[in-house]
Amino acid sequence: MRVNATAPASTLFSLIYVSSAVHLFSHEELVALLQTSRRNNTADGITGMLLYKAGNFMQVLEGEEEAVRRLHDRIQRDPRHRGLITLLEQRTDERQFGSWSMGFRNLTDPGMCDLPGYSEFLNVPLNDARYFGRPSRVQKLLRTFRHSM
Repeated sequence: MRVNATAPASTLFSLIYVSSAVHLFSHEELVALLQTSRRNNTADGITGMLLYKAGNFMQVLEGEEEAVRRLHDRIQRDPRHRGLITLLEQRTDERQFGSWSMGFRNLTDPGMCDLPGYSEFLNVPLNDARYFGRPSRVQKLLRTFRHSM
């Protein structure tokens, strides 16, 4: 779903986190999660990207700092996942996912290896230590999917 979310550059904020689902999400559960997220994000002027693989999530949220932090707090309390770790928080001059209320990619789909830019690195769990302390690696992963959608 594409949105036209515009916030003054001085107030833009980006946050990236990983978490683990308490159980593997079915296709139907992922669709329901996306529908709700897209509706709420559009209303709050939040854009971003969600990756899901084998019960692990990685998500980037961007928008006005107060709105992003409010959503992040809500996500932390969501009983459908645990072990939320914030990888990156930063003010930014522009949105990386400005036209998406929530882009999504299920990395367990069989056709993933056919995508341009696919890397065996994607076989690493999204909550693996190799992502921590390496914001550039996280951002590169998310940009790969932004360009392939």
